[in-house]
Amino acid sequence: MHSVPFLTCQNNKDYSVRLKMVLPIRSSLKAIVVGASFCAALLAQACAQAEEASVWKDIQKAGELRCGAAVAAPYVMRDAKTGEYSGYFVDLCKDFGEKVLKVKVSFVDTNWDNLVAGLQSNKWDMAMALNQTPERALAVAFSVPATDYQVSLLVNKENPKVSDVKDDISALDKPDVTFAVMSGTAQDKAISSVIKNGKIMRLPGMDEVRLAVMSKRADVLVDASDTNHLFAVANPGWTREILPKPALAKQGVSFGVRRDISPADLQVLNIYLQQRRETGEIQRLVDKASAAANAEAK
Repeated sequence: MHSVPFLTCQNNKDYSVRLKMVLPIRSSLKAIVVGASFCAALLAQACAQAEEASVWKDIQKAGELRCGAAVAAPYVMRDAKTGEYSGYFVDLCKDFGEKVLKVKVSFVDTNWDNLVAGLQSNKWDMAMALNQTPERALAVAFSVPATDYQVSLLVNKENPKVSDVKDDISALDKPDVTFAVMSGTAQDKAISSVIKNGKIMRLPGMDEVRLAVMSKRADVLVDASDTNHLFAVANPGWTREILPKPALAKQGVSFGVRRDISPADLQVLNIYLQQRRETGEIQRLVDKASAAANAEAK
């Protein structure tokens, strides 16, 4: 067992002197270590930023923006004879590539089963017209919505039972109002969850559903907002669309991009879409695409 030397007053003084000499060295060393750590953190951040891939810069270097195209009117349409693409997501993709990135735009033919997988495997740079779902968000990143998909209502604007209703679905929930919907669909599930007093007429197909409203056997047509809009554009003389509040089965319809996209790159696309949406440009493109889809169907 080691003995501890007894410190005299003189020893204490000597120890104090030595301690005063050591402390500045230790303090300086600590400052160096802290400073070095700070510099290392800054360097790491700079390296991370330098290594952060820029999707748009890569596309600009390649000179081409590739858009994955799965057909669904009025979002994405393809002329069977010419192979030319149209639709409002096609217009947006082309406009973003040509005017923002200043590159040529190409459309890669695919289907809905492969649209996400092709984006993941870099077969195209953006996937057009993807509904935002949690399952898809595990695989890809989404832009802000260009438009919203939801269950909407369509009525005869001359029908006195519904003429005063704007967007309050509870105002339609009356015993003398009949809702026509295709049986077993998401629309059926959505409307059945909120209508307690009105009648629900479940029919096997959309042709029967539309005919029921056209013949006035039903008062309200229940369908997806995009297809209801197509029908309304084709029949402007008597139809009126209603987007109910609260919304039914609402999802954003967006561009899909790879999950490793940088926040800065995603912001570029989001600002572009927000500006087009707020100025009404996207709605004008939707109307144009809907009219084209109806003309093609005739």
